[in-house]
Amino acid sequence: RGASIIETKKGILIVAKKNKKFSLPGGGAKKGESGKEAAVRELHEETGLNAKNVKYLFDHIGEKWHYNTKEKHIRNHTKVFLVEAEGIPKPRHEIKYINFWKSGIKLRISKGAKRVIERYRKEIKHNNS
Repeated sequence: RGASIIETKKGILIVAKKNKKFSLPGGGAKKGESGKEAAVRELHEETGLNAKNVKYLFDHIGEKWHYNTKEKHIRNHTKVFLVEAEGIPKPRHEIKYINFWKSGIKLRISKGAKRVIERYRKEIKHNNS
């Protein structure tokens, strides 16, 4: 998997499907595709944005979740990238909503996205301030 952090003046770009549970743009890699390639492709598919600069930040290992009815558990292993992008984000494909995360925002955000954003703010952004 690959996920993108896009910092804007409005906050960090987040996206949601029709369930209105927000996450970072991103998704699973196709066969032969790297996490970086998946992050860039998914960003474009979900928002129409084109990645300009892409910088690897860290790996995020998600919580266990049920994959199917056979009680198989899996964890998402996500490569997280800081991305500078061109364009105006618009919901596309399965994405129905676009918003921007800022401290104190009152939106449903996935646990994984919260953890990634918190780590980014603590380890990366804080060190670059």
